[in-house]
Amino acid sequence: MLAHLSLKHFAVVEAAELAFGPGLTVISGETGAGKSLLVDALGLLSGMRADSGVVRHGAERAELIAEFDLADAPRAQSWLREQELHDAEGGSCLIRRIVRADGGSRSWINGSGVTLAQLGEFADCLVEIHGQHEHQALMSRPSQLALLDAFGRTDELRAAVGTAARHWSGLLRERETLQAQGDVSERIAWLSHQHAELDREALDPEAIARLVADHRRHGHASDLISACERAEARLGGEDGPSVSRVVQQVRNELLRVMEHEPRLAEVDAMLDNAAIQLDEALVLLERVHSDLDLDPASFETLDKQLARIHELGRKHRVLPDQLSARRDAIAAELEQLSGATQRLETLDEEIASARIAWRAAADRLGSARRAAAATLSSATTQLISELGMGGGRFEVAIEPIEEDRPDPSGGERVEFLVAANPGQPARALRKVASGGELSRISLAIEVAALGLDAVPTMVFDEVDTGIGGAVAHIVGQKLRALGARRQVLCVTHLPQVAAQGHAHYRVSKSASEGVTLSAVQVLDVKQREEEIARMIGGVELTREARAAAKRLLADVD
Repeated sequence: MLAHLSLKHFAVVEAAELAFGPGLTVISGETGAGKSLLVDALGLLSGMRADSGVVRHGAERAELIAEFDLADAPRAQSWLREQELHDAEGGSCLIRRIVRADGGSRSWINGSGVTLAQLGEFADCLVEIHGQHEHQALMSRPSQLALLDAFGRTDELRAAVGTAARHWSGLLRERETLQAQGDVSERIAWLSHQHAELDREALDPEAIARLVADHRRHGHASDLISACERAEARLGGEDGPSVSRVVQQVRNELLRVMEHEPRLAEVDAMLDNAAIQLDEALVLLERVHSDLDLDPASFETLDKQLARIHELGRKHRVLPDQLSARRDAIAAELEQLSGATQRLETLDEEIASARIAWRAAADRLGSARRAAAATLSSATTQLISELGMGGGRFEVAIEPIEEDRPDPSGGERVEFLVAANPGQPARALRKVASGGELSRISLAIEVAALGLDAVPTMVFDEVDTGIGGAVAHIVGQKLRALGARRQVLCVTHLPQVAAQGHAHYRVSKSASEGVTLSAVQVLDVKQREEEIARMIGGVELTREARAAAKRLLADVD
């Protein structure tokens, strides 16, 4: 739950420190005092986008810090561990956000910088905010369906429907793509011709490199043979003393004087190695010479083969060493096109199976929704009766969808229906005209649907607008009862609701040197009585207002 909230230079609040406990905490104040700023601060700490308007005039930045006790928030603890943001002590968590006067902002969880998306994900595990215009969201069918699913806890069933729908959709797209290709027989014939033409040649880069080397060798065979013959003659001694013999003569001459100069031994070793290398070079040279052949026919064959390789490269607009990749790509396309007809046949079978799987998952989800709809309808009908609409009726209408395309949200639409008075037909909630009725119905739906999830803190921002009297007293009782299961923060202008709080904060404003500032104060028993009297009677605190305030506080269980 929320344990502490710190605000600095936030809107008209210069500085505020608030401590919160379990149960229902009410926040009141005069109109324009800024009592909803606490809700706005929690919204920013929950990942809402901010602008420079939230920074107090004249300040460089606003700073918001919230401390949460995580003892009753296992989902939040799990999220922190997954994100490696878990505090070593594990008992509490600090969320901090700074908004600069230029509109930029930064956020931290337990001292580590996080994105707004991460902040929003984490806050979803901790805080649920319901504003005074929350009922507007209930006007749309998608929001109604989402609320029903949340009430029925159908997350796993809806996820299964979504998975089945995506699988079915993927198969339908694949079939449409294959069908859009039309008759591919001409392209198959053309690709087959190209592949056969390429497949006749050895196109691997290594084979092409060998072909180029062989072609160059045959093209220069005459020069190579002449060079080898001259080299053999010189190295072998046909044109005079061989180089090896000359080296040996030099070694013999040095041997006679080597004892007088030790360094000549190193020269002798080098000459010995040189003689060995010369002998090996002569052997290799003779082998190369024997392999050379003036064969015009072989050269012509190599020349034609190389010409075909270059012609194929120009035809396919690739370099010769890229021809093998081009051949493989053609083969892959041929395989795909050749199997298109067969794939279409199997696709029809797979699509039929996918449709059956989606329908089965959608039916399971639909059954869960109908059960949840019955429970939500009964609970909300009872609540709207308690909220001053005796004989009113709330229904959740579920309409099946008959479509040939998969819907990831399931096989039905949902519409919230309301009959405000006995004997009236139920009408769509979005067509209910009375603002007061709409507020009460929306609050009844929220109270019926809330408190069932694992979010430990609920925030209500003047959701009691448009009601009063005995109904306001019942609303306060419902919020206090909700506070027995969850921590509840409620911004209210109704004394009947404020009297039900376990704790009470008052927001007040004052002007100093032309600057308006808001302050937040926790009220003791006497101050609370005075504040509720003000809420009853206005600026003038009459004896009657104070007596009424005492009665309201005394009536609280």
